[in-house]
Formats: sequence, C-alpha cells, structure tokens
Amino acid sequence: MPLLHISLRAGKPEAYRQEIFDSLYCAMRETFNVPEDDQFMTITEHDAANFRYSASYLGVARSDDLVFIQITANNTRNAEQKKALFLRIAELLGERPGIRPEDVFVSLVEVAKENWSLGHGLAQYA
Repeated sequence: MPLLHISLRAGKPEAYRQEIFDSLYCAMRETFNVPEDDQFMTITEHDAANFRYSASYLGVARSDDLVFIQITANNTRNAEQKKALFLRIAELLGERPGIRPEDVFVSLVEVAKENWSLGHGLAQYA
C-alpha cells in the first residue's frame, strides 16, 4: 500500500504528469509486489522560487526537470527489492515521459503495517 508524493517544477502538460503516475505504478507492480488497483499518488507542482535542489550533489548533474518522488510503504521489502524499484522507476520514467535518470530522485519512507488507516477509521493491516 505505497503512498506516493511527487514534486516537480510547474508547467508540464497533463499527459506528462499522467505518464509519471503510470510509470511509477508499473514499476511498483513489477518490483514491489503492489496489488492491482493499489494506486495512491499525488503530484504537486512548484514555481521556480519554491523548488530548490543541488545541481551536482554526489556527482549527479540535475536539471530543472528534476522530479522528487517520496514513497511511503510498509517496511516489508528487502534491499534487493528496493534497488530493483529505484532502477525500474528511472528506466520507466526515461521511456515515458522522457525524464533523464539524473533527474529522478526517490526517497523511500518505511512504516510499520499497523500505521495505516485506509478508510472507515480502521487499521486494515494491523
């Protein structure tokens, strides 16, 4: 049950943003055992004054097309699954909508299963 928050510079067309959603969902299905129809994602757009990043931190040459992807997920995946997810996200976003791998920034936040309520005030996974 991953929850994704995606941040990018304002100005990309709707089709571009929808391809981000589709690519991320596909990557999670392929590498993270995410069930069909498990899609909970938001995109937030920022003007230039409200979007700051290092253009060269750790030797990665980032551009204004940088996309921040924060994934909150159950702490049930191993390191190999996480590496596979990061790689597949970069590959698929490169294919559509055409984001360079240098501009794909992913942060994974892991939580215990009992920390979710998906509706009705219930802890569905507890």
